[in-house]
Amino acid sequence: MIKIKLNYEEKLTPLNDLYGLFFEDLNHAADGGLYAEMIHNRSFEFCKFDNPTYHSLYAWEDVKGEDIQERSVELRILSDDPLHPKNSKYLKINSLNEIIIRNRGYNKGLYLQEGEVYRVSFFAKPDFKGQKVTLQLEDVSGQVYSETTVKITEEGWTNYQVEMIPTQTVVEGRLALIFPPVTDLAIDMISVFPKATFKGRKNGCRKDLAEKLAAMKPKFMRFPGGCLVHDGSLSSDDHDSMYRWKNTIGSVEERPTKRTAWGYNQSLGLGFFEYFQLCEDLEAKPIPVLPAGWDPHHQRGVPFDELGPWVQDALDLIEFANGDVTSTWGKVRAEMGHPESFKLEYLGIGNEEVGQEFFDRYVYFHQAIREAYPNIKLINSSGPFSAGSEYDRGWDSARKQQSDIIDEHYYASPEWFLANHHRYDSFNPKGPKVFLGEYAAKGNQWWNALAEASYMIGLERNADKVALACYAPLFANIDYVNWAPDLIWFDQEKVYGSINYEVQKLFMTQQGTYNVSFEIEEMPDSVILEDNPIIGEFGLSGDWADITIESLTVTDKETGESIYYDTQSIKDNQQKILGTINSKHYTITFDFTKTGGKWDKGFKFLFGRKDDQNQYGWSLGGWQNQDCLISNHKNGSDSVLTQSIWKVETNKKYFCCLEVENRQIVTTINGEIFNETEDLPLVIKPAYINSVYDQEKDVYRLKIVNVREESFLFELDNSWERIDLTQLSAALDAENSLEDPQQVIITKESIKENRKEFKVEPYSVLFLEIKI
Repeated sequence: MIKIKLNYEEKLTPLNDLYGLFFEDLNHAADGGLYAEMIHNRSFEFCKFDNPTYHSLYAWEDVKGEDIQERSVELRILSDDPLHPKNSKYLKINSLNEIIIRNRGYNKGLYLQEGEVYRVSFFAKPDFKGQKVTLQLEDVSGQVYSETTVKITEEGWTNYQVEMIPTQTVVEGRLALIFPPVTDLAIDMISVFPKATFKGRKNGCRKDLAEKLAAMKPKFMRFPGGCLVHDGSLSSDDHDSMYRWKNTIGSVEERPTKRTAWGYNQSLGLGFFEYFQLCEDLEAKPIPVLPAGWDPHHQRGVPFDELGPWVQDALDLIEFANGDVTSTWGKVRAEMGHPESFKLEYLGIGNEEVGQEFFDRYVYFHQAIREAYPNIKLINSSGPFSAGSEYDRGWDSARKQQSDIIDEHYYASPEWFLANHHRYDSFNPKGPKVFLGEYAAKGNQWWNALAEASYMIGLERNADKVALACYAPLFANIDYVNWAPDLIWFDQEKVYGSINYEVQKLFMTQQGTYNVSFEIEEMPDSVILEDNPIIGEFGLSGDWADITIESLTVTDKETGESIYYDTQSIKDNQQKILGTINSKHYTITFDFTKTGGKWDKGFKFLFGRKDDQNQYGWSLGGWQNQDCLISNHKNGSDSVLTQSIWKVETNKKYFCCLEVENRQIVTTINGEIFNETEDLPLVIKPAYINSVYDQEKDVYRLKIVNVREESFLFELDNSWERIDLTQLSAALDAENSLEDPQQVIITKESIKENRKEFKVEPYSVLFLEIKI
């Protein structure tokens, strides 16, 4: 039997701010999600630039539920004399007949609860006095559950606000605006907000979603992204600009909307002030992320001699968060209702950056912030993958500039997380520290969550090297999914935590203050589940480019035998399997030329293939024609093993070589090494274990993750007064849903007798909270 003993007096590394949250507005996480505004396209700013299906009256309908369009003089979108220059469009009604418009909100409609108070508001500017607008909260059929009439009393743009209370709960509600005959007025910023937002904040957060965050007790929250931070134009006035924080503060009617990288419109109603306020309400430290004037998505950058305003934006943000009320930006914060400091400690520059262009610009930010605010912990970027040229470039920059922390991102299969459990064991504790800013085991089933739990044990053990970690993405509206898996899912009515959420919540609420030394006896050996050489079929996989392969030669390095293949061609998404290799050591060489197809695409060379769900790939001209990478597609889930930045040019011939020896992989292009990696064996430990001390509660915690199908007993060789046991378990394919939101079995037990033996169930996570 395994014996475990905690050394109560031997406290080790502080865990500090290890576990937190990452919020990015994808999957309609903000608009139509955490931001409690219920009206979709409230300011008529939607356009085809945001999304090809958008137009200025998107989400607005007539009484029949049909989309409304501009018509003649009666109903027009105008921009002369707007409410605000940054909010330039508005709806003009000029009709002798009654006009009714309705907003359908997000998903299938507005979720209106009986007896709840809703703040309904709009701005109006009449062409003559004495007009009125009738507001109705109703269902799809037009049945009215609350009604009020607003008199338009002022001449210029004026905000009108009322409170409305539905007499019945409506799941697919509508807000209707009725303009009587002989109406001639402009209207904008039409809004419905529940009065009961999280912490009662005006312009605040949807209560049930924010409560899911609060229940996790995060140490920090990273915001606002993500790719949307740096994907955009260089002018802050552009609708598709990079995320510029100054556009997101002040009165909401004075904020522009913008195109987001995820194919929809951002209202920016949930802006930096609201993010800071939410962090305060969650008792989480804010970690804002700013762009550095380089957009890797479109390869455009601010000239170095024009970086000054961008650097000043970063300095101004720190002043906005922490500055005295007599300072320029501290005064702005105070005028928005928060004279106290937001206590900013961390600042991220860049997100998943690739290319030297970013790192050349990062220097300007780093030096200026270090000089002005030496106590701010600066976070550099190591790109979107766990290894490779851009990962190394980021680390080189962080070491050279002495960044406090570097942001690592990777999404991989559960098997990758298990194989790489000891990833951070060899990292230098002197820094820079790691911020694992985005990670997930690519699924919302229990097997994915269990692999993440085992990996989190490794993060805790290496808290002297890993400073921060957060799962990603955080939110997904079930009707607007850009990315899956996600931690929390919702529609307009309901919310549920994924099965991964239960793991994250357990680790976050029971993080602890320090690691504690522990001893293990009679631990069984680890089991190697997969250590086979990379053998199997090989072939070609198209990626919407026209590719010609010549001189393809497969050489068995063990026997010296070579096989030659005829010229091959692929296009679109064609796939060709060319043969099978059973040697432990082989090379595959070929010439290839891209002759056409999409400009931003290349192809993938497949090898070590067992079937469609299990194969390796060498991508040549990957994401936006910027990648040369090696991936392992395991049980249907991709893991990038290493990546280098590289671009394929049309009508240029390249000589390529792939060499595989056991599980070692090396690739060259025109004689230059681009990828060099090892696919680590899949090793399963008998248990993943850590122990911590919680100073606030004065308790010790023993944390155990079992990813095996067998249960086991262990003996706790310590004296104690009380143990509170929490165990999570489920079927490996268990997955939460709106209809069945609690698939994980949560067992809780309070134990007072001096028990020695404890059982860890198969495929489970066990925490013992020990009071001595």
